[in-house]
Amino acid sequence: MTLQEIAQYLNGELHGPADLQISGPGKIDAAHEGEITFLANLKYKHHLNDTKASAVIVDGEVKDERIDLPHIVVPDAYIGFVQVLRLFDQPQYTYFEGVSDRAWVADSAQIAASARVAPLAYIGPDVKIGERTVIYPGVVILKNVEIGDDCILYPNVSVREFCRIGNRVILQNGCVIGSDGFGFAPNKGEYLKIPQLGNVIIEDDVELGANTTIDRATTGSTVIKKGTKLDNLVQIAHNVVVGEHTVMAAQSGVAGSTTVGKHVTIGGQVGVAGHIHIGDESMIGAQAGVTKTLKEKGIYWGTPAIPITRQKRIDVAVRQLPELLKKIRLLEEEVQKLREKLAEK
Repeated sequence: MTLQEIAQYLNGELHGPADLQISGPGKIDAAHEGEITFLANLKYKHHLNDTKASAVIVDGEVKDERIDLPHIVVPDAYIGFVQVLRLFDQPQYTYFEGVSDRAWVADSAQIAASARVAPLAYIGPDVKIGERTVIYPGVVILKNVEIGDDCILYPNVSVREFCRIGNRVILQNGCVIGSDGFGFAPNKGEYLKIPQLGNVIIEDDVELGANTTIDRATTGSTVIKKGTKLDNLVQIAHNVVVGEHTVMAAQSGVAGSTTVGKHVTIGGQVGVAGHIHIGDESMIGAQAGVTKTLKEKGIYWGTPAIPITRQKRIDVAVRQLPELLKKIRLLEEEVQKLREKLAEK
């Protein structure tokens, strides 16, 4: 594409030759000639001196700086670069058309004419699959599952019985939707399994990372609401509700019957206890342990998770403990010497 075509696509302000040919996007420190990169933070400006990119996307923070490279000014350089990535993204490629005769498909399954089902997939009884949805090899979909339009289920995804998946949902390799919740009742020194009779509902525009697991509800539904994005290796327990447009990084887990609000950001390796609520637009720092309800919007960190400013003060104090302990011992020695002198008098 030409630089002018990209500027028009971004509705940006072009500074440079309109006919400059751009072959694709690249990182500022690794781009090749012919690629376009972005700069959204002045602390990375030094990369402009040695980048091999042919053009750069900048925003208001950067545009007043001297930039020798051809560039496009947009309101937000990072979002502009994401749009360029989408512009150069290739259409979803599949090597199979229609429903493969090497897939096992129940007679009662209803599969839209434009859907694709790969060899070695299993489609159970009374399953419904929507338009343009793609089912890759090794996917297992058990009975009475409903999957909407324009979904992608990558290899080895499992969707258990009675679960519901909306439109434009992406399930990366190895996702398990609707496995039994971790429910066991102590009984005379043993554990009695609690039947998990509910399901999982995944709303529109959700993406789940590789090997993420969403447990079915004991009764009712475990719900992942629209627009939510979960990273790899995330565990969502039974009867949890995750609000709209929430993001959760890898290796995080949410225990049963907890409600996570909308537009919540949860860092990696965060543990969330059961039967609590996390308020809308909250941010939870990496490796935090959320043990009680966080009603108010805020930034939380630590175990138990508390407002981050307080946690940072605690961390500073903890790092000073060796020096403080040394001072206390010196003071104790001084006090002891004073007592001995007083005793001599």
